[in-house]
Amino acid sequence: MPEPAEPTPNPSAEHPHAATLRRLEHSSGKLAAAAIARMDDQLPWYRAMPPEHRSWIGLVAQAGIAAFTEWFRHPETPQAISTDVFGTAPRELTRAITLRQTVEMVRTTIEVMETAINEVAAPGDESVLREALLVYAREIAFATAQVYAQAAEARGAWDARLESLVVNAVLSGEADEGTVSRAAALGWNAPEHVAVVLGTAPDGDSELTVEAIRRAARQAKLQVLTGVLGSRLVVIAGGTPDPLKAAKSLIGPFAAGPVVAGPVVGDLLSATRSAQAAAAGLRACPAWPDAPRPVLADDLLPERAMAGDPTARTLLVEEIYRPLEEAGSALLETLSVFLEQASSLEGAARMLFVHPNTVRYRLRRVTDVTGWSPSDVRSAFTLRIALILGRLLDGEEAATP
Repeated sequence: MPEPAEPTPNPSAEHPHAATLRRLEHSSGKLAAAAIARMDDQLPWYRAMPPEHRSWIGLVAQAGIAAFTEWFRHPETPQAISTDVFGTAPRELTRAITLRQTVEMVRTTIEVMETAINEVAAPGDESVLREALLVYAREIAFATAQVYAQAAEARGAWDARLESLVVNAVLSGEADEGTVSRAAALGWNAPEHVAVVLGTAPDGDSELTVEAIRRAARQAKLQVLTGVLGSRLVVIAGGTPDPLKAAKSLIGPFAAGPVVAGPVVGDLLSATRSAQAAAAGLRACPAWPDAPRPVLADDLLPERAMAGDPTARTLLVEEIYRPLEEAGSALLETLSVFLEQASSLEGAARMLFVHPNTVRYRLRRVTDVTGWSPSDVRSAFTLRIALILGRLLDGEEAATP
């Protein structure tokens, strides 16, 4: 047996509150003008806006009152209030005014409509219109939240893609002025000190990892651009001249394993140098199992040099070997003998035919010149590698016709 057909609505049927509906239709323009006037009177941010933005808001207020009229006409029909109201203004409206300002705008419009109930409603329909307005106000509040939530999601997805482009450009050495512009669009304020921190990304949702980095950066008062590239978690940190301090502040979200901080550079375009040093340090970390976590890329210079990093080799020669060479042959000779004699002052003094105090003085000069102390085991290792590389380079230059 076929099911009975649903009754077809009769469009010609009289609305139960037809008089109120007609009065509401006739008053919509007046109500919209009153809402705009009250905004201009009570909302300083509205008065300060450019005319174009004010016109958008006026359109939204008019659409809101028109949508309420239509909703009052057919309260039983589901309606997309967000489309009816906010669809009249361009998408840029969510960037032009904040959610708080939108709430104030909606509240002002509803208040204007509420104060006009006794004037608009037909005799005896005041409570009906007031109840309808309360229900509509709830719906418009949900619609407002939905519009801004959708805008935030779209903006967040776009920002994430833009941030990945910036991070990848810095890491790959392709950063240019376009990269700087994209970073500025993400809120990067061009800090004076920039360093790149690299480590292993944890398993799971990369968005959660990125958000954890941002929380840590806010607590440390750092600017960051970050992303997960393959198995690596990359953080470009700005705002502190101490890269190790920055790395310690951000280390929480990294997975187990080494975390390397590149040297501080002056701007985002130069951050590629910091990124390349951090990447070379990360590759060389297995050669120093007891390295601190985090560790500076410059503290891994000997391992990086032995792993084939040309930048590390150049730094060791230019910052250690050449300054010692320029300071006089006595320093190079004393350092070399001291290291060969297992860091023994007396042994070096005997080999050099000088007093131990002379050796001690020369070693202090080595520290002053290079910044590395021969009496420290780790520093002695770095100095030894620098001497080896410097001598090899000198030999190559001497053999070149």
